[in-house]
Amino acid sequence: MEIVWTWDTIYFVNLVLCAIILTFGLIGYRRSKSSVPLLIGIAFGLFGVSHLATLLGLKSALSTPLLVVRTAAYLIVVYTLYTTAFGKKAA
Repeated sequence: MEIVWTWDTIYFVNLVLCAIILTFGLIGYRRSKSSVPLLIGIAFGLFGVSHLATLLGLKSALSTPLLVVRTAAYLIVVYTLYTTAFGKKAA
């Protein structure tokens, strides 16, 4: 498996934005101790992994693992939003 940088502006911008969201999620968690920013940050970190793999020319070689990574990221977002919207309310 050969790694070759493949320039794509959209994937690069998405990678940078994912890194920023991950960073803000970690900072938000550290400041608030709420798991919501942490989980959203982790999900976008996983999206960033798939963008990086695409930029490194590994998209087709890693198609199944990237499908798992992206699905996990989406499920983390769904879980986080669901628990925020419908979770236990304080008494």
